[in-house]
Amino acid sequence: MRLSTRLRSYGMRLLASRTLLNLSRNAARARRKLRGQKPTIYYFHQVDDPYSFIMVQQLERFASMISLDIKPYLVSGPNDAFKGDAARFDDWALRDAASIAPFLGESLPLPSGLEQPIYPAMEQSSAANASLLPELRGEHFWQLAQQTGRLLWSQELVPNTSTEAASNVAQALDEGNTLREDLGHYQGGTLYFDGEWFWGADRLPRLWERLAAEGYCDANLPVFDPYHIGTAARLKATGPVSAGVKLEYYPSLRSPYSAIAHAEVERLTTTTQVELVLRPVMPMLMRGVTAPRHKQRYIITDCAREARARDIPFGNFVDPFGEPVKRGFALFPGALAQGKGMAFVGAFLSAAFAQGIDIDSEEGLREVIANAGLLWEATHLHPDRGSWAQLLEENVNAMLGAGLWGVPSFRISSPGEPDFYCWGQDRIWRVEHELARRSQHFSE
Repeated sequence: MRLSTRLRSYGMRLLASRTLLNLSRNAARARRKLRGQKPTIYYFHQVDDPYSFIMVQQLERFASMISLDIKPYLVSGPNDAFKGDAARFDDWALRDAASIAPFLGESLPLPSGLEQPIYPAMEQSSAANASLLPELRGEHFWQLAQQTGRLLWSQELVPNTSTEAASNVAQALDEGNTLREDLGHYQGGTLYFDGEWFWGADRLPRLWERLAAEGYCDANLPVFDPYHIGTAARLKATGPVSAGVKLEYYPSLRSPYSAIAHAEVERLTTTTQVELVLRPVMPMLMRGVTAPRHKQRYIITDCAREARARDIPFGNFVDPFGEPVKRGFALFPGALAQGKGMAFVGAFLSAAFAQGIDIDSEEGLREVIANAGLLWEATHLHPDRGSWAQLLEENVNAMLGAGLWGVPSFRISSPGEPDFYCWGQDRIWRVEHELARRSQHFSE
């Protein structure tokens, strides 16, 4: 294993470790006590962030079930460096949030629908922030944030911010942005508690589990369910999908979210017997997609937390960045030819993110091939091994064409229906819902 791989792998293992998690929690707790502050959850609300609209619906109920205060702050959106693909980010966030909102609460009120989704104008967002300022430290912030959000997203909020109010808004945003950055995050719709970040409604169960363990909510109650107040029911696939339904799956060999998602994707495709098109892509950082330090740290720590919660092996890393990824992808055409593309991707991800196999060596790659149930010679010497770069380029272009840029991504197509696409380990349930909806075998 080359030194650069060894050093990166050590850093990733440290970030994912329970030891560092406990150190971060204990250090934040100690700082708080030294300042004489009581335990408090900080919430960072971005009025023109559709995920924040979803989050405040959840937090009204969540806040009533715990013994801690949740202190809201107003923030601006992330800068372009944190967006991954700034040209696609806003459009995708709006479409994705609109797609999941009914399952988590009320639908996102977009007057133009998703055909031409429109973000609120800057003047309307400023007016929304101004309307929230009086309740920022009051008792009715959650209700007011929901009411304001409905008016803002339905384009019914009248911009009437005075010069004084605009100045107060700017000051509040500066305070929220500074605190968020100092604590180590970049996104709206986020919660912070004693050294740990939770982004989006999907992570409220993880925060609940921590609060229950520390005595801040009733541990005898079921884990908080963010889908409890949904106005639409999630469907579960119970059998084969209808003929003609196709699922395209875009993983990467250096994606921690792909690593913790892959087994669930395999389970889903087995249950539904859907026609699967496996389309791996080059890792984002090797495609020039930026990921500042705060973002990289959050991704690793969040993946580690999800893996622990789901009992998924994770954390014994050998970082495949660079040559290991390329050598791995050179084996993919041979694996695909033997009908074991999914097995190969799963074996490589497991080696890199859970088993600590030296994928930077031929010996390690041989072990990956064996674990996937493949023959080394047939895989290593396959005549198409030199075409992997072109194959990946075609895959990433198809993914970008769907408005996606991260992994794992998914696209579902079937006759007579518009294509459905989504991105992320957190959206596998949404993929399952869509597959079930297009078939005869499902349950609610």
